Amino acid sequence: MRWFHYITVTLLAFLAASGAHAQGVAPDPYGKGPHLTMTLVAETERPAAGSTVTLALATVPQPGWHGYWQNPGDAGFAAKLDWTLPKGVTASAPAYPVPGRLIVADLMNYVFDKPYAPLVTLTIPAGLAAGTQLPVKLHTTYLVCSPEVCVPESADVATVLTVGDGAVSTEAQSRFDAWRRAVPKPLDAKGMFQTSGGRVRIAIPYPAGAALPKQVYFYPITTGLVDYSAPQTVAQDGDRLVIETKAGGAGGTGPLSGVLQIGQQQGLVVTANAGTVAAATRAASGVAGGVLLATLIAFGGAMLGGLILNVMPCVFPILSLKALSLARGHLDEGAARREALAYTAGVVAVCVGLGGAILALRAGGTAVGWAFQLQDPRAIVVLLLLTVALSLNLGGLFEIPTPQFVNRSGGAGGAFATGALAAFIATPCTGPFMGAALGAALVLPWPAALAVFAGLGLGLAIPFLLLGFVPSLRKRLPKPGAWMETFRHILSVPMWLTALALAWVLGRQAGVDGLTLGLGAALFAGFALWIGGRRQARGLAFGWVALGALAVVTVGGATLVSRAPAGAVVAEAGSEVFTEAKLDALRKANRPVFVYFTADWCLTCKVNEKIAIDTDATRKSFADHKVAVLVGDWTNGDPVMGRFIEAHNRAGVPLYLYYAPGAAEPQVLPQVLTPALLAGLGA
Repeated sequence: MRWFHYITVTLLAFLAASGAHAQGVAPDPYGKGPHLTMTLVAETERPAAGSTVTLALATVPQPGWHGYWQNPGDAGFAAKLDWTLPKGVTASAPAYPVPGRLIVADLMNYVFDKPYAPLVTLTIPAGLAAGTQLPVKLHTTYLVCSPEVCVPESADVATVLTVGDGAVSTEAQSRFDAWRRAVPKPLDAKGMFQTSGGRVRIAIPYPAGAALPKQVYFYPITTGLVDYSAPQTVAQDGDRLVIETKAGGAGGTGPLSGVLQIGQQQGLVVTANAGTVAAATRAASGVAGGVLLATLIAFGGAMLGGLILNVMPCVFPILSLKALSLARGHLDEGAARREALAYTAGVVAVCVGLGGAILALRAGGTAVGWAFQLQDPRAIVVLLLLTVALSLNLGGLFEIPTPQFVNRSGGAGGAFATGALAAFIATPCTGPFMGAALGAALVLPWPAALAVFAGLGLGLAIPFLLLGFVPSLRKRLPKPGAWMETFRHILSVPMWLTALALAWVLGRQAGVDGLTLGLGAALFAGFALWIGGRRQARGLAFGWVALGALAVVTVGGATLVSRAPAGAVVAEAGSEVFTEAKLDALRKANRPVFVYFTADWCLTCKVNEKIAIDTDATRKSFADHKVAVLVGDWTNGDPVMGRFIEAHNRAGVPLYLYYAPGAAEPQVLPQVLTPALLAGLGA
């Protein structure tokens, strides 16, 4: 009888509104409507021909009023959208954010009582000339309710698009990033449901190690299969969530679709087919236990990834120098431990600081990941000057001046600064275990996420920490001697290679002019360091003039450099530039697809491309098995690509995915590739 209940409530709402108007009594205690203020906002007003553009129906309810979700629940009705579009332009169904719940007289309503924005994708036909105007109009009818009355309303909104270059402003990007974060993400894996004895049990794939948030709730889109007002029980059982509640009045033939809420404004779009669903073998371990387990797993992965970073060419020289400082034998046990702890504190502080910045930016709607600062050429200039300075220091041109407050700390201040430096210049690299660990950190509560970033720093600091606390390891270090100066000069070679790689990245990001500016800044910085080194050779201090010149060169270089105009991304031979539309088309054609995401500043990415991806053997294997290759370049931080990477539980690049024909989900490949691994794809 739920259909009768629904019709009765809706008719009463109309009668109440009509009767109030007929008697001349305003039904709205807050004044005359409309009670939902709607604005049609385009992500770009100049979409390119043959592309898509997202429109947001930005809606603001009056205080005390609410609109309805696509499935309104026990009462009300969803908004109806009537588009008037230019010839060839098509509009998708609206994608709604996760709603809220409102119970009135035992009736469950799925509503929005705060500002929200359904998103609609317009497809622009190819072949339109630049400057062509595309008027877009929308007439919408909807029901809006307060605790006292429901009122049917309508609205007309419009905008005019002009065919152009598809550029998106920073302000628009930020707004749409925030709106998209509120829209549930599709879950590729299918669920299953079973109706029996007046109950419905739904099994939804969910990673066993992932935390179970407090706000778990299943909003059915399919009507009639679930009793909306009945309480739901949720159990996390292995790699699935089992939701059980009272069945609705309809039969259980399905399929059943809905939204699984997994956070305050996070959800997954779920589709479940009818079948047999076993009851959960154990109850959910609780939110705290789930978060703790997921945090410990991610913490361990981050530690392993950080430990591996020590062999990278930019970190290894710094670690080696610190080890040699212990080998000199002038430190007692207490001093060695203090230096080890200070070095660790510097590493952990930078990792946690970068992690906190990532979490803050993502909370504001920006799609960023690990090493996000390297997407800005100004940061590349600073890193370039820093690595050039370290290279010249290792080469013996000058000694790094030590401030008085560092001297007073007994060496701990210098160790802290060295650890912070090692962590900062290690950001372009990711280890085999870091991708999944940092990806997991982004879905954990922020205290747990910061703990994972701290684990990364601890892993990076472990070698020096062990040297400081284990005397037997220090005794195994070579005895001091003249060889140490030669070894120090040798260590400048990998640091120079790091500077060379950063110069290449700068040229890719800022063009020839930016590269010239960066090299010029490095030349002047080297001259200032040479002056300071000459003073040190005469027994004098480094000198404020040289320090001031270094500061001017660094600030000036970072200020003057700018990103080169974006050009067309060129893929390697035999591959195509990644877009989600191209990936969908290839999958619908039942083609196997290898997708990889890279960045010019990602050392691991470039090594994998050189030794495994861009090889004749791999290209031949892909051609033989008809494996399509899509390349996503994340050098400049494309936000659309960032959201796609985030959807696969990764905090950055590299990310390697293989889509087998007909598979619901991609296979996530390791972050260290081999030719044999790629040759086996598609076989």
